[in-house]
Amino acid sequence: MTVTGPPARVYACACLECQRATGSGFGYRARFSRQAIASIEGERRIWRRNGSSGRWVDQTFCPTCGTLVYMEAEALSDAVVVSVGCFADPEFPPPAAVFWASRRHTWYDLAEGIETFG
Repeated sequence: MTVTGPPARVYACACLECQRATGSGFGYRARFSRQAIASIEGERRIWRRNGSSGRWVDQTFCPTCGTLVYMEAEALSDAVVVSVGCFADPEFPPPAAVFWASRRHTWYDLAEGIETFG
């Protein structure tokens, strides 16, 4: 996937679903508007799950390596959420917020100024 422009939001999510999907203590994501999508190439598969709200979330992954590339959600109809690791950019902006902060691992300390939700 190729996107143009800066993300609307960069965040981390420590919900149990993101922990399972990434095999880590959190997901690190960047939300873009659908208009920012320049192209989507390559083979991909979609796995649909229900979020805690009961709404669907489509997780799109590479069938060759299993990487979760991006997500689309019923609650965010005009957005696509890209896994930051897919940019392979160590200078990518840090998360401004952590969702499901109450479920984060005890070792996961937050930098000053990061908003927490949940």
